[in-house]
Amino acid sequence: MKEKVAAHLRQRGPDWTTYEEPLKAAALLSQLPQDQICLLDCATMWLTNHLLAEHDLATAQAELIEAISACPAELVIVSNEVGLGIVPENALARRFREAQGRLNIALAASADTVVQVTAGLPLVLKGQL
Repeated sequence: MKEKVAAHLRQRGPDWTTYEEPLKAAALLSQLPQDQICLLDCATMWLTNHLLAEHDLATAQAELIEAISACPAELVIVSNEVGLGIVPENALARRFREAQGRLNIALAASADTVVQVTAGLPLVLKGQL
């Protein structure tokens, strides 16, 4: 994971400000100034961190959605679609898959624009590019 983060930092270059916030993204969003654009990369990892920490996912999700709605900065949120494959065999993976689906539904409902990217091709699901 450290190598993956380092690669992202190199690709983005020195003009980006990076905050690593594995659990408290809601608190960070409230501190962003109006004139910034924030890339939250990614909601799936944020959810994974809460799931593995055995936090109340419904409460964490509600706090995140509220923070997104109140955030003064423009937000771009990356999230993964994990429900298109087979149903996982183990209980933790099924719980994650369901929680990710609920999070994606909530994120899409609160967003002005939703774009699914598959094989590098964008498909606008909501709003306009």
